[in-house]
Amino acid sequence: MDGKVKKQRKHQQKHSGPKAEKKKLKKQGVSAEEDERRRNPKAFAVQSAVRMAKTFHRAQDIKTKKHHIPLVDRTPVEPPPVVIVVVGPPKVGKSTLIRCLIKNFTRQKLGDICGPVTIVSGKKRRLTFMECNNDINTMIDLAKVADLVLMLIDASFGFEMETFEFLNICQVHGFPRIMGVLTHLDSFKNNKTLRKTKKTLKHRFWTEVYQGAKLFYLSGMVYGEYQTQEVKNLGRFISVMKFRPLVWQTSHPYVLVDRMEDLTDPEKVRTDPKCDRTVSLYGYLRGTHLKNKGQVHIPGVGDFQVTDVNFLPDPCALPDAQKKRALNEKERLLYAPMAGVGGLVYDKDAVYIDLPANHVNLKQEEVRPTTELVQSLIDTHATLDAKMAASKVSLFSGSATLDHTDFNEQSREHDRLQETCVWDPNIQRERRKVVFTEEEGDVSGPSDDEDDDSEESDLTEHEEDDDDLSVFLNEARAECEQSTGGGHPPKKKQKVEEKKEEREVAAELPAFADSEDELELSEEEGGRTGDSGLCSEEEEEGDDDAEEQEDEPVEEENSAAEDVMKEQNERESEEEEQGALRWKEGLQQKAAEVFLRQQEAAPNLRKVVYGSVAGADDSEDEEEELGGLFRVSRPQKSKRFQADALDCSRFNPDTPHNWDLEEMLKSIRDCFVTGKWDEGQDAATLLKDDEELYGDFEDLETGAVHKSQTGPEDEDEDEAEQNDEEDEEAQVKVDDEEVQKKKRLEKKRRLKERFDTEYDDGDATYFDDLKEELQKQAELNRAEFEDMEDETRVQYEGFRPGMYIRVEISSLPCEFATNFDPHYPIILGGLSSSEGNIGYLQMRLKKHRWYNRILKTRDPLILSLGWRRFQTMPLYHIEDHNGRHRLLKYTPQHMHCGASIWGPITPQGTGFLAVQSVTGTKANFRIAATGVVLDLDKSVTVVKKLKLIGYPYKIFKNTSFIKGMFNTVLEVAKFEGASIRTVSGIRGQIKKALSTPAGAYRATFEDRLLMSDIVFLRSWYPLSVPQLYNPVTSLLLPVGQKDSWSGMRTLGQLKHDLGIRNKPNTDSLYKPVARAQRYFNRLHIPKELQKALPFKSKPKQQQPKGKIPRDLQRPSVIREPHEKKVAALLHALSTVHNHKRKKAHSVQHAKHKEFLQQKVKQEEAKLKRQKEAKKKLYRVMGQMDVKKQRSSLKGAPKDD
Repeated sequence: MDGKVKKQRKHQQKHSGPKAEKKKLKKQGVSAEEDERRRNPKAFAVQSAVRMAKTFHRAQDIKTKKHHIPLVDRTPVEPPPVVIVVVGPPKVGKSTLIRCLIKNFTRQKLGDICGPVTIVSGKKRRLTFMECNNDINTMIDLAKVADLVLMLIDASFGFEMETFEFLNICQVHGFPRIMGVLTHLDSFKNNKTLRKTKKTLKHRFWTEVYQGAKLFYLSGMVYGEYQTQEVKNLGRFISVMKFRPLVWQTSHPYVLVDRMEDLTDPEKVRTDPKCDRTVSLYGYLRGTHLKNKGQVHIPGVGDFQVTDVNFLPDPCALPDAQKKRALNEKERLLYAPMAGVGGLVYDKDAVYIDLPANHVNLKQEEVRPTTELVQSLIDTHATLDAKMAASKVSLFSGSATLDHTDFNEQSREHDRLQETCVWDPNIQRERRKVVFTEEEGDVSGPSDDEDDDSEESDLTEHEEDDDDLSVFLNEARAECEQSTGGGHPPKKKQKVEEKKEEREVAAELPAFADSEDELELSEEEGGRTGDSGLCSEEEEEGDDDAEEQEDEPVEEENSAAEDVMKEQNERESEEEEQGALRWKEGLQQKAAEVFLRQQEAAPNLRKVVYGSVAGADDSEDEEEELGGLFRVSRPQKSKRFQADALDCSRFNPDTPHNWDLEEMLKSIRDCFVTGKWDEGQDAATLLKDDEELYGDFEDLETGAVHKSQTGPEDEDEDEAEQNDEEDEEAQVKVDDEEVQKKKRLEKKRRLKERFDTEYDDGDATYFDDLKEELQKQAELNRAEFEDMEDETRVQYEGFRPGMYIRVEISSLPCEFATNFDPHYPIILGGLSSSEGNIGYLQMRLKKHRWYNRILKTRDPLILSLGWRRFQTMPLYHIEDHNGRHRLLKYTPQHMHCGASIWGPITPQGTGFLAVQSVTGTKANFRIAATGVVLDLDKSVTVVKKLKLIGYPYKIFKNTSFIKGMFNTVLEVAKFEGASIRTVSGIRGQIKKALSTPAGAYRATFEDRLLMSDIVFLRSWYPLSVPQLYNPVTSLLLPVGQKDSWSGMRTLGQLKHDLGIRNKPNTDSLYKPVARAQRYFNRLHIPKELQKALPFKSKPKQQQPKGKIPRDLQRPSVIREPHEKKVAALLHALSTVHNHKRKKAHSVQHAKHKEFLQQKVKQEEAKLKRQKEAKKKLYRVMGQMDVKKQRSSLKGAPKDD
């Protein structure tokens, strides 16, 4: 990029062919499609109504999806720079991408990226780049202020957890525009793998952001930088991107700080290093208007009151707003104070000057003078006056030295007070002598040149605009005479003498010309009239060369040259007086008319664009050679410069009139033809009077005779007057009718326009009307304070977005200044009147599905809500069907739940996110939960279930006395009438307290209780929200430890760190259950009931079976060994027989099954044959029926 830029080929438009024909038709207003429709209307007719309806519905759906709620456009005329946050895991190429983009836009190389870097990317847009490191605090803060996020992804590795964390943070705090950038694509050697990886990453990125999100590919690096064309394409997308206003950003003012200065008294810091600091923070205001003395929050530090706010000149102004020509292009395009751009490094409370030795590729001898100058400024021990007075500077080696006296004459002159610098050899110091101007008519001083501040030049122009033309020219001439007579270098006087004769001839020329520049040139250059200040550079260079050739040092003729100058001035004044006598009267009036006409019609464009420009082609430009190389131009001494200092783009009349006076209004009332006229004031009446007064007359020059139109001369005067009155009345009547007719036509035209706007525009919808209404509101908002000065406007509406402001804050902790690190962003978030208070907040919260632990009630949680990051203790609850908010010990797995916290008041609908720790980098996903603010008061009462247990000690029929549930009579009285229940499910109610024992009461139940029953009471206990608000002060930590903030620890972390183990509850332990065997009584049925029962239900009187007597018992047979062998053999034989029989049975069963299958097949074949035979039979029968029908249709034979 630093070399020669390749010239692009110019696009050649086609003049013939189908495309050229289409373009011609388009220019004529006839599209190609309409032409085809006209030629072949049937081809474009509706073929299918259903398809047309579907197409129409689809088009309407797509159109409706694009609709969004229109918002009032509150962006200022000169918007603040667009904040672009470059996000990604470590070593993915964030800094390299920022450097390449900066080089693409500004052609400058930037070293370390520290803090925000603001650049000008186009005529209407500036960009602020900010790198986001891997600290979750930084990610949260930058997601709140980002307009565009460049999300870098290492394609060779894939998505990392930081990418998804930042996406979830953005979704909570208002989703900015997000563009993905794939890097490290050069690590893929196989194109197929590269394409597959790109597709996979793209679709996953679309899933997280939205379908069709832009994903850029940076294919590789060349010499440590990304390829130029790819970076240029990315820069083009950034330059033209549109942004949707985010609710939180458009409703709150905020500043992304790009510069910080510690204003604390150094003596106070020396005596007490831990004292609070007064700090001024600089940056562009964004969002909405900021009021002075308001309250702001600095994320990572805390809430503070603003001491003072001022707006400063824009350090990185847009090109069209920059008026100062001498501003360096690099300074105008790049602004990064924390990164040390321009040799200045802002570090804490000091400013360091950087000597960029590595940027200069010159020999040490050539660099030596500049380096010595800077070193002398750094190592100075004496005052600046003494140093400058004794120093001589040589711009190049071998050239003449520049002394301080060479610049004395360029010092600014004040009104009636001037100074001359005199070197006093006695005290070795330069002394400034005051010179008083005695004449009242002297001008205040020469105006500043182009390189001075624009404020001083504006002041000079304002003073000179108020003067009259002649007075102005006289003053300029007098100043020129004074300057030429006083302190001019002697080398100019020879040239003045050579041009004396030309000036004598010029004195006889006219004193005014057709333009202001010609008037000046006629006085100065003697007849060069067609210049008008628009000379080309070649002419200026030629004049400079001519002057250099003519100028030769003549130091011996100082006094003679002064005498010649005085004589020349006297001769010029005499010749001007003689020339003025030769002109006609009214010369001043004519000159003023020409001047005013030229001011209105043709202003000097060169002066309008560039301000006061001293022409290089003036013959009287005084130049002096400095250092043997340069010439010093003093345009403020010339008459040409004095005249050019007048602002030609504005027309200021000499004597402004006060139009509020009645006399002034009457003086111009006759200039207008509208309104009612008196009878004697009407134009027709006045014309008639003129004709009566003058009658017939003869033009003596031409000899033409003009007759009066009042009537024949022989009529009487009375008849003539009568006829005149009748004609006048008729003329007035005709005029009135014309006026009325025009009014009626105008009224009809307006009604027709209103009708057309209401009914002809068929495409106008409510959405379009709403957008138009909001557009009008935006224009009205802009026009309200548009013409007001910034100082006054700020008092009414506050500091508007887009201003570069300086915010002074006192009572900042000393750690903020001592531990300042420019790599971490500082954000000033404005707070509304209610957002500075602390109170109860009701939220809806859901644990993030990727967080691998559930959240516990009363465990400290770090929330990011609004601008703040703070630690609090939430209570989780869920709403039952009866409206009760029941406490939850843990968050549900895949459901929303309510949360109550004690924290800063934030508007309803504001999103928040929760993390359990911001210390270091965890391997797992760090976003614990997300949610939204629902309510801002303590209207929700969170209750906890409480079970009170008691035991019966006296049981009557359905009444029991219960003890052990309460301790006093008062507690029982409070719960009288409450519902109670036993474990077995018997319901009851508390009736009345008993005197003894304490806390016992009488209760009634649905059934009789047992002594083993347990009675319990279900109650709800209200809980109070813990009042913990602990802001995360990560910016106050030392450098390198800002990601190690740790607040209050959870109960589990405390037990783990202290080595405490939970003692188990004995009732919760598992132990063997020893149940005693229960014996139940026999069922007793009364005798009366037994009589009524049927026989089968009556208890039978059966005798229990007794023991069998010994004589009836069969004796056991004991076999002999031979019998045992025989029995075993028989058993084996029977087993074999049974096995053979089972086997034969299975074989027979298989054969039978096969037989059945064959039989089924035969049956199917038989049925098929029968079906075919039936078909043939039915076919024959059908044919026979057809023949019968035909014969019947023919009828009987004729013989019959």
